[in-house]
Amino acid sequence: MSDEALDKIGEKLDQVIALVALNLVKGMKPTEAILTLGSAGVDRNVIAEITGSTPSTVSVRLSEAKAKANKKPSGKRASKKTPKQK
Repeated sequence: MSDEALDKIGEKLDQVIALVALNLVKGMKPTEAILTLGSAGVDRNVIAEITGSTPSTVSVRLSEAKAKANKKPSGKRASKKTPKQK
């Protein structure tokens, strides 16, 4: 298959991916859409086009979500009390 034919197939696949992604996030707020599409592995440039954001904004939102997910819960740990020995 020629490079030209492969390029055309790639373009069509990109269009299908964009349409499916757009349908998936229809009615969502931009941040929610970014996180949903990011978790599905959609390219940040495609996410930006769909949500009306920039690729940089998409990267920041995804980075913030990842940091939040990796953040350890704050607060005091419950102390383990050992039974008193007599």
